[in-house]
Amino acid sequence: MALIPAVIETPDVDSEEKYPRVPGVEHPAVEVLDVHEIYRDGKPDLAILQDHLYREGVVSEAAALQILKEGMAILRQEPTLLELDAPLTVCGDVHGQFYDLLKLFEVGGDPSETRYLFLGDYVDRGYFSIECVLYLWALKIHYPTTIYLLRGNHECRHLTEYFTFLTECQVKYSEDVYDCCMDSFDCLPLAALMNSQFLCLHGGLSPEISSLDDIAQIDRFCEPPPSGPMCDLLWSDPAKDYNNPTSRDHFTYNAARGCSYYFTHQATCAFLDRNNLLSVIRAHEAQDTGYCMYDKNEKNSFPSLITIFSAPNYLDMYHNKAAVLKYDNNVMNIRQFNASPHPYWLPNFVDVFTWSLPFVAEKATDMLFHVLAAAVDQVDEEAEAPFHTLETVTEDDEEEALAAEKLRKRDAVRKKILAIGKMARMFSTLREEAETVIKLKGLSDSGQLPKGSLSLGKQGLAIAVQSFDQAKQADADNEKMPPPSADEDAGVSPPRHPKRSALSHPKGKPRRMRKSSGDRASRSGSGSKAGSSAKSSSARKSMGKREKEL
Repeated sequence: MALIPAVIETPDVDSEEKYPRVPGVEHPAVEVLDVHEIYRDGKPDLAILQDHLYREGVVSEAAALQILKEGMAILRQEPTLLELDAPLTVCGDVHGQFYDLLKLFEVGGDPSETRYLFLGDYVDRGYFSIECVLYLWALKIHYPTTIYLLRGNHECRHLTEYFTFLTECQVKYSEDVYDCCMDSFDCLPLAALMNSQFLCLHGGLSPEISSLDDIAQIDRFCEPPPSGPMCDLLWSDPAKDYNNPTSRDHFTYNAARGCSYYFTHQATCAFLDRNNLLSVIRAHEAQDTGYCMYDKNEKNSFPSLITIFSAPNYLDMYHNKAAVLKYDNNVMNIRQFNASPHPYWLPNFVDVFTWSLPFVAEKATDMLFHVLAAAVDQVDEEAEAPFHTLETVTEDDEEEALAAEKLRKRDAVRKKILAIGKMARMFSTLREEAETVIKLKGLSDSGQLPKGSLSLGKQGLAIAVQSFDQAKQADADNEKMPPPSADEDAGVSPPRHPKRSALSHPKGKPRRMRKSSGDRASRSGSGSKAGSSAKSSSARKSMGKREKEL
């Protein structure tokens, strides 16, 4: 996998001469694969597609749209509540970690021989979301009756505009590809009944859903609403005191998500008893070990709730393991795996110019520091020079006042030097630890670093996030539903293809705006990654904006 921090255009000379190889590092794929190069016998060639995406390649827009539309046609025909038999391998959140997705298939079994159920959240947060979608949709085309995909809370326009997926599609492909992804997300089923024993979904239970028929009757072909049963299936969580037997309320408001509910052990057991089920299997929450099993149902001594999370070292910061759940012959096994190395993108698809700002700032403060240092030397010389006056007799109080004024000026300049010196150290830390700084700021909805961490230098950044619990706590604001658009604030239902809003998010997070094809063609700027094609390079050069400012 290549780690070359420059955009590579289609070479017109010997590639070895133009781009010397680093020993042991493979060049990225620079060719764009078209439909005829990917499709064999009417279906995508999985081996060719996987290898090309693995080498950071892109496919043509026509090929991407064809894969998405063919996968969408299959998903559209499936019911809202799938009914699946064992054996089955259940997988949790993927979140754009394509190279870990390939590892998942190594651990869980070859997709040609293994039946899979994914519980949603294929996109956002990671930098390879479109690769995950294209590969999973290609698998769905090949194995429509053994690969099953459910919808997660991130498979919607609201979140993908707020987080990274829209930007990623603009950088790597186009907004037409993004819009096609959104249309296909509308077709994803919401839940699955496995072996008539387990209800599998992304989020959790709802006070408005008492039976499986309630799920099956939901009209899923739309943007998920901010409340109601569809929202709850995608957003709800087990209560923090899930195992508390004294809890009176089965459902309470989910403040951590800013929408939906917390549900309790009593609520889960009541739902299981009404529907003659054994357990609920869900995703939606990062887990240190990749899974979590909650209190057992007293009637069958089986865990009432199981959470599966399949994105190892989530955000490259959580240091967590990932897991998949394999169920066969009434035996349930959990298989864990660790993160795989992946190619490098500048954080949040930032352009090279923005990335370089800390370097410029460091040099500017360094120059200012030396200017003020020269100024304080001049003040010291003036203070040491003998004082002359036209008066033959100078009053003591006048001499003291003049001396005090000189001291005040000298102290003021020295304080400025100390302040500039502190700024210089901070900018030096920004330059040396730029990636860590952006990751830490990305974990916070306010876009701010933990107080004092930058002034402490590398040590302060190192201790800011050292464990899974610290990373999860720092990332808590990003687990909430993003703020509504202006239309939603006014009580107007968003259209199926909502217009991107120019409104800003709270605390300075910019709302992305849609651009026309003419605008996309006219934009110019610097790209952020070792590229894949002339067309892709042009798109990448034009994309410098990101959701969190440096």
